[in-house]
Formats: sequence, structure tokens, C-alpha cells
Amino acid sequence: MNFTRWSARFPGTQRRAAARSEHAAAQAKRGEGAVPAARGGRADPGAERPAPVGDGHPADPTVSGTGSSSGSGGGGGTTAAPSPRTGVLTAVPSLDELSVREVLGRLPALIALVHGPEHRVAYVNDAYTAGFGARTSGAPAHESLPELGELGLLPLLDQVQRSGKSRTAKNRAAPGGGSTYTVTCTPVDFPTAKSEPGDGNDTETDRTGVLIHLADVTDHAEAVDRLRASERRQREAAVTLQRSLLPQELEQPDDLRVAATYQPGGTEAAVGGDWYDVITLGAGRTALVIGDVMGRGVRAAAVMGQLRTAVRAYARLDLPPHEVLQLLDGLAAEIDASQIATCVYAVHDPSEGLLAYASAGHLPILVRDEDGTVRRAADPTGPPLGTGGWLHTSGTIALGPGSTAVLYTDGLVERRGEDIDEGVAALERALSGAQGTPAVICDRLMRALGVDADHDDDVAVMVLQQPARTGSDAELFHNAALELLGGIEAAPRARAFAQGVLASWRFPVELCDLGVLAASELVANSLQHGTPPMHLRLRRTDRRLIIEVTDGDDHLPRRRRAEPADETGRGISIIATIASSWGSRRTPGGGKAVWCEFALPDK
Repeated sequence: MNFTRWSARFPGTQRRAAARSEHAAAQAKRGEGAVPAARGGRADPGAERPAPVGDGHPADPTVSGTGSSSGSGGGGGTTAAPSPRTGVLTAVPSLDELSVREVLGRLPALIALVHGPEHRVAYVNDAYTAGFGARTSGAPAHESLPELGELGLLPLLDQVQRSGKSRTAKNRAAPGGGSTYTVTCTPVDFPTAKSEPGDGNDTETDRTGVLIHLADVTDHAEAVDRLRASERRQREAAVTLQRSLLPQELEQPDDLRVAATYQPGGTEAAVGGDWYDVITLGAGRTALVIGDVMGRGVRAAAVMGQLRTAVRAYARLDLPPHEVLQLLDGLAAEIDASQIATCVYAVHDPSEGLLAYASAGHLPILVRDEDGTVRRAADPTGPPLGTGGWLHTSGTIALGPGSTAVLYTDGLVERRGEDIDEGVAALERALSGAQGTPAVICDRLMRALGVDADHDDDVAVMVLQQPARTGSDAELFHNAALELLGGIEAAPRARAFAQGVLASWRFPVELCDLGVLAASELVANSLQHGTPPMHLRLRRTDRRLIIEVTDGDDHLPRRRRAEPADETGRGISIIATIASSWGSRRTPGGGKAVWCEFALPDK
């Protein structure tokens, strides 16, 4: 094969040759440089030399060379170009003088040239021979170049030959743990071969070929693998940290059924700071919280863990929701001023059938009533935690028997190119038809919103239900309340009321006596230290008896050690001794509530 003839058929070679001819003609017309040497001949000795410049010394004449043809396809000669340092024209060798075999043979990349429908081998360079061994010319590629089949490139050769367009296959690994290559296949047209006159055969042979360029990218591929392995380890560490900081088992209140789920983003997404928690406050009340720390990775998960711990501590103070967020806002700024978080904190009170909440830049709570109507918790909401300078406020939404509430992070409803309100509306539609236990509803909402293993963001969802109890189950839940009027007469009236209610609930005699004593002490403490209005409330669940007294004074009682000579100061100590737990809190109306609980015996 004549590689010099074939070189002229490379795409772009003829255009470059024509461009050089036009450039040379333009130079000659302007009188620049010397006349290029003719192919195969010498420069005209009588050619005009450039005029002297500067101090009269003649400038160096243009250097003209002798063009050498290689086969019938060679030709050309040297052209002149100004030196970048001196501005004097120097000789530039013509590319037409270079042999394609010489150029391809010196390339460090692996080069192979095949032709025809069977991709018969026309040429392999030295690098290819060193990599895969010597190859037989004229043999089909599937026989002589088996490595191309192992790399899955034979279909690519067919595709390139049919389409006439280059194709690239990246990071093809050789079998057996060998090198990795990026392969580029480029179509080339050979000069057609025609038989000599008089031999009885005037047909032309098909010489369409493909130039195969294999670049060894093993080092790059190994570096990419190491980077991916490092990112995978970091992601696994972040996921492990995230999951370990989330509650391993949710607390289950007496009056609510609660389920939650967390799913990290897909493998291409870094782990975020989504979190949730359920906190039993006592007296039948339950705190529910869900939040999202902006950012990704271990840092976001660590900040999330600190906020969750702080929420549990603040919740034990039994503060209103907006006061809890106010404390969290200052803490978030101290943890990391550059990292903010959204959060919604809610408290469920079964006696009132309300969900009190406060939001710091978080998405609204959704409540589905028993008839399927979905309501969206309205304002108030404030800016995210960590921004500072904002006074949060609390709101309420009804959560009656048979209702279902959903708290969620933005990963569930936010989609690229869509307004987030569209995602919330889609969640409302999905919730309106979702039925079953909270765990089942969590799963259905995730599937309805298209959240799968490849989702591009973290998702946390919490579902809580206020069951509509009927039949024997309803017999386990009772409420009774008494308004405490009058002065000293209120105490015996409260004892009599408690005695009658507890007996009607068929409690054991010992538990009835303890309940009456606790009610008497709480009422006496309220009469002595509180102000009207005063109420006694008894509540029974399937697991505990709750006794609570409210009044109009916001001074919270505390347990103290009474001296032997003291006639008062022992009421709270008695309560703490006989009850399973006790506590107090300020009420929204400006008063306080003091309560205690007794665990019911197992039946």
C-alpha cells in the first residue's frame, strides 16, 4: 500500500493543501518572500531577492528547499514563514513531504487501520504491535485483531463504516484486568485500486476503511476508581452517621399512631441533613418534629444530630412550639453561622384535639380528615433556623378522631424545573386517597411522588394518625373534668369527684386510693398558690391514668425538701413519690398546668 498516496485522502488534507496554495499565491502577489520551489526542482536562481533593510545590510533571503515526492502521491516543497523572534522568513517543511507510515509509527497511541466490509487489517503501528503483538495484514479483524472483539468494538466498526461518522468508546477495559482504553474510530477513504489495462479486469475494489485509535487511559481510570471509592466510603460514613442520629425506634404515644421513614438520595447525591423525632411530653401530650439541614455530607449530618439533641432537651421544658424554635434559632447560629436549617415543631394534645405548631421556613403540615378532605396548615411561619432576629409564633390545626397528619421535607415534593407548590399539591392529591396504617401511608406517598433508590435528594416523611376508636377499644379511653369553684370547699368536692370517676372506671382499690390522694394534693397546691379559673381533669388511656390541675397563675411549682417543723411544702414531694411521673407547664392563656401519671397494671 502506498501510504503517501493515502495520506492525501485524509479528511482535511486536501483543504489544507489548497489553503497553503492560496496563501503562497497571495504572498507572491504582494511581493512577499521568494517564489516557492517547484516540485522536484530547485529554486529559480534568478528569483528576486528582498531589498536591504535597516542600515543597508541585505536581509536574509528566503530559504527555498527541494520538495521530495514519496510515491505518486507525494509532492510539495517547503514554504516560507516569518520567525517569531527575528521576523525573518525561514523554511517550513511541507506536511506533504511526511510519510503517513512514519507519522503513525511514531505515535505512542495504538493505531490500527482496517478496510472493507470484513474490516481486513491494512496496518498496525509499532505501539499496537508492542501492546498486542504482531498482526497479519489482510486478515479480518475478528481473526487477526481479537482484542477488538474483547473490547466490544467490532459493532462500533460496522456503525462507523455505515454512517461515515467518527465514534468514541470511553474507558473500555481489556479482559483479565488489563489496560483501559478510550477508542476513537474514524472513517477513511482509500484511493480506489483499479486493475492494469489489458489484464481483462477493469473493476474497482472497495477501499473504505476505519482508522482505530486506542489511547491508554489506565492511570486515569484507576484514579477515577480511587476517587469513586473514596466518595463511596465518605457517603457510606455520612449515611451511617445520619441513620445513627435518627431515632432507632419511634416512641408510640397512647393517643397517636406514628410512623416515619428516611431515604437518602441516590448514589450520585450526597447525604443531607433530613431528620425527625417523636417526644413524649407527659399528660398525654406528644411533640413531633421534622427538619432539614441545608448542605450535604458528614457536616450536615453532624449539625442535624446536634439540633435533634437540642430539640429533645428543649422539649422536656414543655415550652410552646414557638419558644422551642426561638431557642433552636440561637443554637443553630452558634453551631455554624454559615449553615441554616428548616424545622417544624408541633405538639399534640388529645384532650383538646389540636395540633399546635411553629415553623421555621419549613413546608406546611398536611391534615387529612376522616372524609378524605385535605387541609394545609396556614401561617404562621418564619425564616429558617440560624438567621436570627425573628420572633416565631405558634398556630393550631384541628386533629380529630380519624384524622391523619403528614410532616415531610422538601425532597418529597421538590423537583427541578417545577414550582414547589406543584409538588405540595401533588402530595395533597396522593394523601386524599391514601388509607391504611401510618407505615403503609408513608410507603404509598413515597411511591406516589416518584421517590425511588435513585432519587436526587434526601427524603424524610412522618405520618401520625388520631384513631377513631369504637366498641371495646373506646372503653379504654375516657375523660372527666371538674371546674373548681369556691374556696375551701373545692378540695373535698375534688376528692369526691375523683373517687367516683375512678371507681366508675373500675380501677383497683389501691390505684383508686393513690389517684384520689394525688388529686387532693394537686388541688390543695393550686388553691394555695394559684388563682382562678381552676380545673381538675382526669384522663384514662389503655396504658396510664393522668391527673391534671390547671389554674390562672403562671408560677411553676418545684419540688423542695421540707423541714420537720414545716406545715407545708410536701405536696409535690408526695406526688413525686406515689406517681410514675409528674410535671408542669405554662398554658397559652397565661396560667399553668400541673400533672402526674400512674401506669396501669398489665392485664
